[in-house]
Amino acid sequence: MSDTDTQSREPSRARALLSTADMKLLRRALESHARNTEDRDELAKINALHHRLGTYVPSAE
Repeated sequence: MSDTDTQSREPSRARALLSTADMKLLRRALESHARNTEDRDELAKINALHHRLGTYVPSAE
């Protein structure tokens, strides 16, 4: 076996799971759902997720 065979290979580059357009669509869906829910616990979770998604895709508004 040669030295190149025994060396570990670099992992391949990770690809994005969701596009920027997907992230924006998810944020809009969360906004719509938040307007229609009355469960305060669920609303808090929705708001937190919406905020985290906003750190990746800032609102264009």
